[in-house]
Amino acid sequence: VQLVESGGGLVQPGGSLRLSCAASGYDYTYRTYRMGWFRQAPGKEREGVAAIENYGSTTYADSVKGRFTISKDNAKNTLYLQMTSLKPEDTAMYYCALDTFPWGSGLVETEYNYWGQGTLVTVSS
Repeated sequence: VQLVESGGGLVQPGGSLRLSCAASGYDYTYRTYRMGWFRQAPGKEREGVAAIENYGSTTYADSVKGRFTISKDNAKNTLYLQMTSLKPEDTAMYYCALDTFPWGSGLVETEYNYWGQGTLVTVSS
C-alpha cells in the first residue's frame, strides 16, 4: 500500500487549502476500511483531524469542525481534506492514513496501519 500526500504550502490566516492523498496497492472493492487525516505540529504529538468510512460517514476533531471537510473520490482512489478559515495553530505536517480493520473513533493514531510521508502546511502572514 502506498499513500502519497500533496497540496501543502504556505497560506495566510483565513485562507484555504486542499490536501490530496493518492492511494494505491489496496483493493477497496467490497472491503470495509477507513481513511483519515492526522497532523503533527513541531514539538507536539500527532493528532487526528478527520476520518471517513468506506460508506461515507465522517468524523472530525473539535478543533477543525466547521472549517475542514474530508472527502474521497473512489474512482480516483484519492482522499481529500478541504481546509478553510485556516489559523496559525493549524500549522503542521499533515499525514493521510489507511485503516484496513476499522475500529474505535477513527481519530486515534494506533487505529491505522498504513501512513503517507506527509505534506507541510504553514499558516502565517
